[in-house]
Amino acid sequence: MSSNTIVHRAVRPVVRAIAPSGVTPNQITTLRLATGIAAAVAFAGSGNWPAIGGAIFLLSFFLDRMDGDLARLTGQSSPGGHRYDLVSDCTSNIIAFIGLGLGAGGQPGLLGPALGVVAGLGIGALFAQLHILRIGNLRGYELAPGIVIDPDDLIALVPVLVWLGATAPMLVAAAVITPLAALWLGLTGARQAQAR
Repeated sequence: MSSNTIVHRAVRPVVRAIAPSGVTPNQITTLRLATGIAAAVAFAGSGNWPAIGGAIFLLSFFLDRMDGDLARLTGQSSPGGHRYDLVSDCTSNIIAFIGLGLGAGGQPGLLGPALGVVAGLGIGALFAQLHILRIGNLRGYELAPGIVIDPDDLIALVPVLVWLGATAPMLVAAAVITPLAALWLGLTGARQAQAR
């Protein structure tokens, strides 16, 4: 994953402002995890709660980009901090989709919670393959000179789709795409390992 995407550059002024304060990258990661949990709980609610969850999730997304930037800027990068960041990110994204499924239970019928769990498990499988098993890697795509977007940045579309009332189709798509992507990555990774 790139550390110089559009999103990273957008949060960098905030990171520079808080760097002298003594706030640590792990504290930002903990706040990211807390906001990820809060977003999932809000997504599971009814009425305006999913829309509020979208705003909280977006904050959590930006915090995810800030912790690594803060670690690099202040020289506090560590293997333990990196692992904590990955666990926080994975947990936040998995439970967000479970929360979305619980909240959308009435929209796609009784399948909402099941779709949320399947999507969450697919996300967890992809994280494990990419970050634990190291099958493949994510790299940024340069859309134009200086404009880099990571595939991981697409998670920022979740709140937008919630606000547009497209939670049910998003859940269906995520429940199909993430497990298939994990299966594809596993199969291509196994083939690459055999070729070595």
